[in-house]
Amino acid sequence: MAVPGWERAARLLVCALGIALSVYAYHVETSRGKDAEYRALCDINPSISCSKVFTSRWGRGFGLVENILGAQSLLNQPNSVFGVAFYALQILLGFSGLAVAAVTLLVTSLVSIAGSLYLAYVLFYILEDFCVICITTYVLNFLLLLLNVKRLRWLTTSSSRKRKKNKKKKN
Repeated sequence: MAVPGWERAARLLVCALGIALSVYAYHVETSRGKDAEYRALCDINPSISCSKVFTSRWGRGFGLVENILGAQSLLNQPNSVFGVAFYALQILLGFSGLAVAAVTLLVTSLVSIAGSLYLAYVLFYILEDFCVICITTYVLNFLLLLLNVKRLRWLTTSSSRKRKKNKKKKN
């Protein structure tokens, strides 16, 4: 079933921004790892610093993977790697008009919101920092959730209308 063009355009924009921010976050983390003096554009002052966040233990595997699977686990990647994968998945599934794709989009969005809430808690209450890149990705994740809810509703109502129309034709 065809998805409205505005929804695809909005999804592409949000996901492109998400991928760009994730790639930049990866760049900041790896640059800071090579050079402790590296200063990112998003390092505004000591309490507004993305480098502090990205290089913290919560910047890899959400601060959980290392404790569970070990530091050398394949899953103990920078959070930005998971971000790129998430936004790429949102783009790819966004081209499908199938209900199963819409459900998958919604479920992965809900997982991203849970991760965003967890990382926001860490950001504000544990690290006591403000990360512009992080907050922006949380907003993008919320926008994707809204798009995915809207898509599922649209597909559900379109499917329902189509069934009613076919039922009328048979009678």
